[in-house]
Amino acid sequence: MPERFPQFLAIGEALTDLIRVEGEHWLAKTGGSTWNVARAAAALGLPSAFAGAISQCHFGDALWQASQAAELDLRFLQRHDRAPLLAVVPQSAPPSYFFIGENSADLHFDPQALPTGWQAGCQWAHFGGISLAREPLAQRLIALAEQLHAAKIPLSYDPNFRNLMGPGYLATFERMCRLATVIKLSDEDLAGLLPGLPPEQALARARAWNPSAWWLYTLGSKGAELLTPWGCWRAVPPPIKVVDTVGAGDASIAGLVASLLRQPADSPPGHLAYAVATGTAACAQAGATPPALAAVLKLKSQVSISEIISPTVVG
Repeated sequence: MPERFPQFLAIGEALTDLIRVEGEHWLAKTGGSTWNVARAAAALGLPSAFAGAISQCHFGDALWQASQAAELDLRFLQRHDRAPLLAVVPQSAPPSYFFIGENSADLHFDPQALPTGWQAGCQWAHFGGISLAREPLAQRLIALAEQLHAAKIPLSYDPNFRNLMGPGYLATFERMCRLATVIKLSDEDLAGLLPGLPPEQALARARAWNPSAWWLYTLGSKGAELLTPWGCWRAVPPPIKVVDTVGAGDASIAGLVASLLRQPADSPPGHLAYAVATGTAACAQAGATPPALAAVLKLKSQVSISEIISPTVVG
């Protein structure tokens, strides 16, 4: 019997958020943009894995155990006797953060060490986060994305802008946009990645790199837009009691991919509603907790969808 592999693979970084609370107390939380996407996809019923490397210390143990609890395929998670990657958050209002990860475990991820034959079962791969801004890891991941693109495996990409993505990241941003089938961008991503350009010009510039792609453009509490070669749609989320917005963007791209893979016959507005419902469900929970499928399905019917002539930022 041939070995079974996950349909969906999120490739990048898993890390530990060290959050300062109540003065001198620090709270450790498992996290990482691509790792969050993998867990959200698994919670939606998509056989999933996170491909990346973590440490062998206490922080790595927590990430391993959380990956196991999320029912991710652990064959894709590598461990190294290196320091952990940390995101240190001294304050959350206003946001302040920095990363500690010189020669840390994530940088030692080796795509060649992934299980033999895994690409035969892979129906979608996701890239993004700070992994694509950290060398030498970034060049290995870009090469892997190019290989998967050549093999006609659909890719999604979410840059998830952070302050370590300086001017040198622009070439990576453009390259990944050109490779991806689906690109998720927030209004904050655009402002950080293409500073100095009005939003409408920034979005037009990015879309020109890959006009055939689907672009999920998120606008925080205002909802999101899905921009395709055949039309554009806007989604307004239903009102909920927001507990935490952490991980909402990661959940939304996981929702869109899960909808495309599990309900391929659905319409673009239907896929958009599913994506926004997933992001909304994530906001109803504390931290980057993967939203439950039942909550997503309930919210999907409450998402308001309208067709638009052009994206919001153009107006």
